[in-house]
Amino acid sequence: MVAEPVQIAVLTPDDLETPPISLGQLTWRRFRRHKLALYGAVALILLFFYSFGGALFVSENYANLNDTNISLHPPGTQHPFGTDAIGRDILARTIYGGQISLLIGLTAVIVETVLGILVGALAGYYGGVVDNILMRITEAMLNIPEIFLLIVMAKFFGGKIPDISFFGRTLSGSVVLIVIIIGGTAWMYLARIVRAEFLSLKERDFVLAARATGTPSIEIIFMHILPNCIAPVIVTATLGVANAILSEAYISFLGLGVQPPTATWGNMLDSANNYIESAPWLWFFPGLLILLTVLSINFLGDGLRDALDPHSRAA
Repeated sequence: MVAEPVQIAVLTPDDLETPPISLGQLTWRRFRRHKLALYGAVALILLFFYSFGGALFVSENYANLNDTNISLHPPGTQHPFGTDAIGRDILARTIYGGQISLLIGLTAVIVETVLGILVGALAGYYGGVVDNILMRITEAMLNIPEIFLLIVMAKFFGGKIPDISFFGRTLSGSVVLIVIIIGGTAWMYLARIVRAEFLSLKERDFVLAARATGTPSIEIIFMHILPNCIAPVIVTATLGVANAILSEAYISFLGLGVQPPTATWGNMLDSANNYIESAPWLWFFPGLLILLTVLSINFLGDGLRDALDPHSRAA
């Protein structure tokens, strides 16, 4: 009986090659190596669930309910975070205050990003007189202390904007004011980053080819150059959310930010100013939430910076 010959598979060089991975997969691999960024992303998701999901279990009317019989009640089973000076539940107020603080951070960054991209893109692409004018304006804004400008503008315009309705909630008009002020005073660094990216990209072959084919300048700016410098924009915008939340907390602590009855983590700290030693739970819980949010966003920003860096070592 003759044994059948064994067939041996022969692998070609093409079979030995590693299948290509997409840019998104490569970015995710780099991001996964940054453990603190992963923890920050998870913590940030939980904070969003706490602030927006908590509204499903606690009503805003309850968060604003006054009961002087239980004023300055320490944390317990009925009020896990305690109550404030007029008997409002701190847990409920941190939920609705978190919505406004996170909303201010996100919308202020949108304003900051739009202004920064427009100024930086126009200055970097056109150069010459346009670049000189826009950069002189940017440098003038950088020379003005941001907190000083925030305080002056909040003091001058405070109370002049009527209340607004947003998704069924009545918000103090100062929310819109704070968003505009923070976004309008934080775009300069992003503008300089975008300008530098445009200066380095506008002479590349793909841009010269687009010009040669008669592509309009607006299309070249937003469809050809901007997508190639989106990585630093994403990182800067991510970190800008943390800066916006902190800025809101600064001026709210000084009594010039979002005005009652609208709660934010910042103005909750302001109301706890007179009870730092006698009722520490008034400042501990909103302060802890601000700390966790800012740290989470900073860790996430660091991870995105490493993941989106084209010179980073591949996973």
